[in-house]
Amino acid sequence: MRKTYQLNIEGKNRDRLLEAAKHDIRKYVKRERNRALPEGVDFWDFDCKFGNSEADAAVVHFATITDLIDTVAKDGGAQFYVEVVTKHGHRTARPRDENAAVENDFDSE
Repeated sequence: MRKTYQLNIEGKNRDRLLEAAKHDIRKYVKRERNRALPEGVDFWDFDCKFGNSEADAAVVHFATITDLIDTVAKDGGAQFYVEVVTKHGHRTARPRDENAAVENDFDSE
């Protein structure tokens, strides 16, 4: 999904356009996550970019997109560009931290 959302359209409420853009992004992500996973893939992951326009879009984490949209709206921006591209996700083992293991041990008496 690569799209530029306009926030200032004559005859439309800016807040409703903002919520419609967020809803559109959430709906796309939900649809992509519900697709069947190919063999060897653990989950659907997303490569995301965000900016005022396609030319100045920067790579961001998916979880920060709604906060960035709110920031653009608060600053009075007229538009924003969002790119959310689905990719295969593979789970990796979390490295074991020896300090954490010591903290989690309970003394039994």
